[in-house]
Amino acid sequence: MKDVSNEEDVRWMREAISEARLGEGGTRPNPPVGAVLVKDGRLVSRGHHVRAGGPHAEVAALAAAPAGAARGATLYVTLEPCSSTGHVGPCTEAILAAGVARVVAAATDENPRHAGRGFAALRAAGVEVVEGVCADEARPLLEPFFKHVRTGLPWVELKMAQSLDGGVADHAGASKWITGPESRAEVGSMRRRADVVFVGAGTALADDPSLRRRGVPPDFAGLPGRRCVLDALGRVPETAQIFADGHADETIVATSPLCPVARRRAWEAAGADVWEIPLAFPPGSQGARPPALDLHALLARFGEAGFLLALCEGGASLASSLLAAGLVDELALFVAPTVLGAGSLRTFGGVPFDLPTAPRFRPAGVSRFGDDFLLRFRR
Repeated sequence: MKDVSNEEDVRWMREAISEARLGEGGTRPNPPVGAVLVKDGRLVSRGHHVRAGGPHAEVAALAAAPAGAARGATLYVTLEPCSSTGHVGPCTEAILAAGVARVVAAATDENPRHAGRGFAALRAAGVEVVEGVCADEARPLLEPFFKHVRTGLPWVELKMAQSLDGGVADHAGASKWITGPESRAEVGSMRRRADVVFVGAGTALADDPSLRRRGVPPDFAGLPGRRCVLDALGRVPETAQIFADGHADETIVATSPLCPVARRRAWEAAGADVWEIPLAFPPGSQGARPPALDLHALLARFGEAGFLLALCEGGASLASSLLAAGLVDELALFVAPTVLGAGSLRTFGGVPFDLPTAPRFRPAGVSRFGDDFLLRFRR
């Protein structure tokens, strides 16, 4: 059920959405949710879900309000309040106990355990409920959680950086840096929001990336983002930055039975988690095609670990394989105003596509960072 909202509802729901963004990357396996409490047209308090096991956004906002201020007030929340007991008590009970008169929500919870039940409980107790306010604006924050509860898989965001003519490396293989510092800062924000950042072995060898979160809020302490390299053959040495920077406990290596035992032991000795993932096809079954990990199996393992948002940062072969498998939910393409010309490596040159069946996306936004443009597309 969706009710008609007004301009005030839109204004305050956007405040709740901004509050929800503060929790991105720290709430797995829960979604980032924000709430604001408003009375007589004035903001009383605000709150967001910080981490799993902690107070939900509604409870945090109510707790931040002065005693008795919630009675007769309106609570704006980006997701339907829960009505069942998990690590914390039901939010509906806290809302009723506080005397809130009206609840305005952006989205209905798609978790079958909760969907619609919170709204029904509030209405049964006489609370006015308005649904669907700024639903399209709130949904991007919630989609990773919704996908996870529906499928057990994380939302996959593929980030690539290319030249105007679609190159990710020049004729000599150099790829640092195609884009400018402003774009790289935005990539840092993308990493902060992700639960795991993953790359192929080729990118790990060529760029020796860190893949770590930078400048995360204190609330994130103890819940670092994970980083993962896909290395079926054990090509990446234990001297790589992801093993040797003092944070190897954040590193996952997804490998295969073809990986030498000595290499696997060296990764583990450095402190990394080593996951054995099935091969997409047995050796020799596809002619001269090199061994590759089963990406469906990898994403299932990410889902089992509770990862809601998985950010892939390439390279071209892995990006093409994800596209070919239909596993990319969102494409973030940074385009720099430069031309790399003949011999450059293509952004998605790892797999050929036929025009009638080629992967297609719908535009989802354009932003500018310095001289570069970020083009977003969704499946």
